[in-house]
Amino acid sequence: MRQKRWTRLTLVTGGALALISLCVALSALRNTESTLEIRATAQGAAIPDGFSVWHHLDANGIRFKSITPQDDILLIKFDSSAQSEAAKEVLYRSLPHGFTIAQQEEDNLASSWLSRIRSESRHLG
Repeated sequence: MRQKRWTRLTLVTGGALALISLCVALSALRNTESTLEIRATAQGAAIPDGFSVWHHLDANGIRFKSITPQDDILLIKFDSSAQSEAAKEVLYRSLPHGFTIAQQEEDNLASSWLSRIRSESRHLG
């Protein structure tokens, strides 16, 4: 009788731990915040102002969290890597030549892998 209780308790505890682990893993995968960096390619050239970048993104229906100048870089934060990729395409078309637009390295390993998979999936097929 006691053996059955311990077995049942062990199964319930193990199932609860597995469910908690799954919830934590899913929340880590959902956190797909993404950041673009805009840099001038020529030394001494100025980065674009945040207002013009905002205008181009807004005109194309792309939402962003923030635009922040930092040293010689303009950082644009997005809620998802899909928004970031769409913004990258719009900004390459909209901004004059002489700027590099790149994905900022992610600290979150899951986010960086998801970003890579999404961007590479367009090249398949």
